[in-house]
Amino acid sequence: MIRELSPKDAFTIYEIINAAAQAYKGIIPDDCYHEPYMPKEELQEEMKNVTFFGWEEKGKLVGVMGFQPVKDVTLIRHAYVLPNYQRKGIGTRLLSHLKLMTKTKELLVGTWADAVWAIDFYQKHGFRIMPDKDKLLNVYWNIPQRQIETSVVLGITK
Repeated sequence: MIRELSPKDAFTIYEIINAAAQAYKGIIPDDCYHEPYMPKEELQEEMKNVTFFGWEEKGKLVGVMGFQPVKDVTLIRHAYVLPNYQRKGIGTRLLSHLKLMTKTKELLVGTWADAVWAIDFYQKHGFRIMPDKDKLLNVYWNIPQRQIETSVVLGITK
C-alpha cells in the first residue's frame, strides 16, 4: 500500500535511506560516502521541500520515494527500498505513483554515475540519460561540485 508520509515517519524514512544506501559503499567515491549516508538533520531539511510517499507491507514501511517541484520540472528524490524488499516491484509502484502525482511535464532524477543498478531502474521505466547533466544539476539541485562531477541526470517527459 502506498501512502503519503509525514514528519512522524521521519525516523523510519531515515532508517530506510541509510540501510539501502549501504549499496553505495565501495561503489561511489570514498570522499562522497559517509555514515550515516543521510544524517537526521539533513532529512529534516529535505522534508520541508520534498513530498515523500512510502510503500507498506503488512503495516511496515519498507520503501520511500519523494518528489520536489523545482521551477518547470519535478525532481524524483530519495528513492530507497529496504534491501530485503528490493526487486519486488516496490520501486516501480512508487515511481508510477509519483508520475501520476506530479504536475509538470518533465521529471528528472539525479544519481551517482557508478550506481548502475539505479540508472538501469530508471532507464527500464523510460528515463534517458540527459547530455547536459552539469547544467541541470546546477539549475535544479543544490549539491557540491564533487557530487556534480560523479553524478548523472536522467529525465522523462510525461
